[in-house]
Amino acid sequence: MSGSLLVDNIGELVTNGAGEGPLGIRRDAAVLVEAGRVVWVGPSAYAPAADHHVDAGGAAVLPGFVDSHAHLVFAGDRAPEFAARMAGQPYTGGGIRTTVGATRAATDEELRATVRRLRGEALRQGTTTMEIKSGYGLTVADEARSLRIAAETSTETTFLGAHVVPAEYADRPDDYVGLVCGPMLAAAAPYAKWIDVFCERGAFDVDHARAILACGQAAGLGVRLHANQLGPGPGVQLGVELDAASVDHCTHLSDADVAALADTAHSDGSGTRTVATLLPGAEFSTRSPYPDARRLLDVGVTVALATDCNPGSSYTSSMPFCVALAVREMRMTPAEAVWAATAGGARALRRDDIGVLTPGARADLVVLDAPSHLHLAYRPGVPLIRQVIRNGVPQ
Repeated sequence: MSGSLLVDNIGELVTNGAGEGPLGIRRDAAVLVEAGRVVWVGPSAYAPAADHHVDAGGAAVLPGFVDSHAHLVFAGDRAPEFAARMAGQPYTGGGIRTTVGATRAATDEELRATVRRLRGEALRQGTTTMEIKSGYGLTVADEARSLRIAAETSTETTFLGAHVVPAEYADRPDDYVGLVCGPMLAAAAPYAKWIDVFCERGAFDVDHARAILACGQAAGLGVRLHANQLGPGPGVQLGVELDAASVDHCTHLSDADVAALADTAHSDGSGTRTVATLLPGAEFSTRSPYPDARRLLDVGVTVALATDCNPGSSYTSSMPFCVALAVREMRMTPAEAVWAATAGGARALRRDDIGVLTPGARADLVVLDAPSHLHLAYRPGVPLIRQVIRNGVPQ
């Protein structure tokens, strides 16, 4: 769409910038967009003219959701595993290898169709930025093609060759780490922005994780880390040591873990350099304890919310669902949860051009079928996304 776009008659505008309260709310507001960017925010009565017009009809408008943790490149289905967990079987992470087999056997077009389907689902639910990980190929060729396919859809791509040790290396984990750090990283890096490791029991120990992440940093990739999901462990503190943009899950934290995250605070009081990304969809799907977001927020740790969309432990693409879970189960206020799902996700990707609606930001807006952001938690499960505008273009 060429020309400028005006979105006006906004009853409640969440800017995550200057305005009322932690969400920077403006009332009776309007947003002017040109060339895919926000160029003006102000009272609707003083809105400038534009080539195109969207009337919000008094509804709430907020930045597009930023989903900073998702696994979309896969094949197969693990619904029976979910049913077994609901019948009482504990989650161990072992089902990842089931998806690895199906993904290796899939064609490029089959994998591409899954990514497009899930990315479309997420967009219809207000997600305008979505990180996509590899991690279900675990061979040099399959990890490279997973990232190549992911990069067709997102600029936020993450190399997760260290998801689990594949069956063929079960007795030779050191050899697999060498493969990940060598030929696999070399093949994957051209398509990746980030590197990630599943640092958990049954996956990669702290020494292997440190070695892999250091190799990724040397190749120019930013660091992310799956940490402290299945139990206490060294992952969070390793992430802080390596200046990770985000440590994800954070379900089982010691006081030292929380303190380490808090110690990465910016001197200007704008939060922490390493973000704690919480994934309540995983706890919902595995019947595990939810992370305590309040414990982190109360000491100034920056918190993000993401879906962890994957076929095994969190098969949801819905950020509104995660917002509702965070409010109900993780002791977050609605405002904190909305901020974490927008600006928090942007911080987890070290981005300042998304997750906000201020001049200069990318024009990603979500119009709710509701008068306030509160309805995202107040009316869980209801399709409240009326319209999505991404890069200044109505979807």
